Amino acid sequence: MTDRPLLLLDVDGPLNPFRARLLRHRGYVSRRVHPADWSSRQKPGSRRLRRGLRIRLHPGHGAQLLTLPYELAWATAWMHEANEMIGPAIGLPADLPVIEFTDLLFTEDPDGLCWKTRRVVEWAAGRPFVWVDDLITDLDVRHVAEHHAGRALLLRIDPRRGLGEREFAELERWARDVSPWS
Repeated sequence: MTDRPLLLLDVDGPLNPFRARLLRHRGYVSRRVHPADWSSRQKPGSRRLRRGLRIRLHPGHGAQLLTLPYELAWATAWMHEANEMIGPAIGLPADLPVIEFTDLLFTEDPDGLCWKTRRVVEWAAGRPFVWVDDLITDLDVRHVAEHHAGRALLLRIDPRRGLGEREFAELERWARDVSPWS
């Protein structure tokens, strides 16, 4: 265990800006992958299944994330497949910790929270953390403030833009503010 704050990463939205129209000029690369959950929902033998799910990733994001003073972990529906299909494509190690959401995937929360929020708070266990996700709402921010003992920043990412310079600057600033060793 380290005393660095956690940086909890979602894939779709922050790293894969799936709602963007054109990203080629910003350094993003399209790739086709076959995540198990997505593949299981496709018609067997279909063209769509053969081609795979198209995602857009920026090969430089891994290096940028690794320069930040955080302990990285996945907080995504991709779970362990993020280590297999996303991390290596952007330059992250293939063994980052993963928050398990298996029993919660896309389950509606009775209080209107993002389906990940309660597990994120539980997993962080009082450690300072930043969570980057496109699904974060004001309800999630309030819930974390009321139920998490440590400092936390919930950084909502526009799924049309993904992580950008502004967000990386915010991550650096927050780490400096929260870390006694910076």
